[in-house]
Amino acid sequence: MKCRHCGSALRCDFLDLGFAPPSNAYLAAEDLSKPEVYFPLRLKVCEECWLVQTEDYASAESLFSPEYAYFSSASSSWLVHAARYVEMITRRLGLGQQSMVIEVASNDGYLLKNFVAAGIPCLGVEPTDSTADAAEKLGIPVLREFFGEALGKRLADESKGADLILGNNVYAHVPDINDFTKGIKAALKAGGTVTLEFPHVMRLIEQNQFDTVYHEHFSYLSLFTVGKIFESAGLRVFDVEELPTHGGSLRVYGCHADDPRQTTDAVTTLLAEEETRGLRSSAVYADFQVKAEKVKNDALAFLIEAKRAGKTVAAYGAAAKGNTLLNFAGVKPDLVPFVCDAAAAKQNKFMPGSHIPILHPDVISERRPDYVLILPWNIATEVRQQLATLAEQGTKFVTAVPDLKIQ
Repeated sequence: MKCRHCGSALRCDFLDLGFAPPSNAYLAAEDLSKPEVYFPLRLKVCEECWLVQTEDYASAESLFSPEYAYFSSASSSWLVHAARYVEMITRRLGLGQQSMVIEVASNDGYLLKNFVAAGIPCLGVEPTDSTADAAEKLGIPVLREFFGEALGKRLADESKGADLILGNNVYAHVPDINDFTKGIKAALKAGGTVTLEFPHVMRLIEQNQFDTVYHEHFSYLSLFTVGKIFESAGLRVFDVEELPTHGGSLRVYGCHADDPRQTTDAVTTLLAEEETRGLRSSAVYADFQVKAEKVKNDALAFLIEAKRAGKTVAAYGAAAKGNTLLNFAGVKPDLVPFVCDAAAAKQNKFMPGSHIPILHPDVISERRPDYVLILPWNIATEVRQQLATLAEQGTKFVTAVPDLKIQ
């Protein structure tokens, strides 16, 4: 296999999670008696541009189906994050009624609805019908396509170039990251700005976040690598922010390579930190497998010990990261009988691989388990607040990443 960005041979292994179904391929009851598709789930590292990437097996079309079940609006903290971003970027760029905003992977309109409310013209690009339908009901125009250079050029030719292009948690999801970046270049007006948010691979390594690895994530990104990809497309990263979202993310600000804006000290400082942390050395990647296996083994040991002690365990959050953990550990309904989730699109379905049923959040309050395993640990505080009554009745909350914690 060759690097998806620079074409170099990939010889450095990072992580092997065995075989797993796509993490968002939730099952209906009638699917449980049918064969289930599994793909290898392995990561390699390019020792030239340091792009961390999955092996080539699953196509984007097979992963992002019309029935895609991830709806961004299911998380109240994410809605707050999106609203704050819109307020900040509108003020920073001076956006108004004459501006044009394009969001790539606009999902269910969780963010663009804020631009609509402010009277700022916008366009969503979203290939999954389930989420695009929800966005259109909010009055958001949506193109139901995958984004790339051809679409970027078409938008520019149709005078639909953007003053702001944004993408939250999509950059890691695209199989052809070069074509995607060229699309940004093509659709971005002169003087325009692109902001991309994505989990920072430095934090993944630091916090043992192996469960953020799944087939929908084709890339795991550092600032250094994103800078190289931007440069190859005629763009430049001129600023960066570190965010707490998803266990530690970056928000990069980009522009055309010849834009007069100066590159900030934040970029220089973070590039230096990445180098100090060893992100441009194969050693830091080679050690990660053992750390991932410890997290998995500790979680599995807890579940087995709880069952032997006659304790009940329920899970909360039918998230993709939860599916990675459950499938890597081989957990089935005998150890975790059900998981609750606020997203109506997931309720009354089953987790891929483990076949654990997904129920309405009210069920967890009715059954009052001894433990609640919070699978999306990045919103653990939000979940504990929602289930505070359970804690008062003696239920304890468990997270597995970066290490096992029982509270």
